Amino acid sequence: MPVVESRCVVPVPVDVAFAVSQTQGEVRKRWDPFIRRQHLIGSDRPAKGVRTYTVQRFGLAMESEYVSYNPPSNVGMKMTKGSWFFARMGGGWRFSPVEGDPSRSVAVWRYNFACRPAWLAPLAERIGAVILQRDIDRRIAGFARGCEDPVVLAEAERIRGV
Repeated sequence: MPVVESRCVVPVPVDVAFAVSQTQGEVRKRWDPFIRRQHLIGSDRPAKGVRTYTVQRFGLAMESEYVSYNPPSNVGMKMTKGSWFFARMGGGWRFSPVEGDPSRSVAVWRYNFACRPAWLAPLAERIGAVILQRDIDRRIAGFARGCEDPVVLAEAERIRGV
């Protein structure tokens, strides 16, 4: 199963970085170039077991479920419904302080997936890994910009106060 990973260092503490990663709606769209629309299903806040509906920028839709939610260190998800060509997809985002500088954080985002049909999977997964790597690199770069955006940071502070 292919795995793609991207990382960055952001100029905010871990709890703020985690909160930025959990923004929703228009604030999320300020930093996340991957999504066109995204919302939680049946809940007003993320938690283990909560599902999310996401439409990515090209119109592909996916429903996912939080399989872990451990503020401020990590969050994990798995696809529960999605495009016909994904047999499985999952991801995890980890946040840790920069060694010697707790005012900055390291964000590491890792995704794994499997394609179908099985006869096409070897080729589809090689191509998919390249495309997904590019998307995740763009997405984490957007996250880094969001960690410096006053509007996003204000929403992160609101989330942290919940």
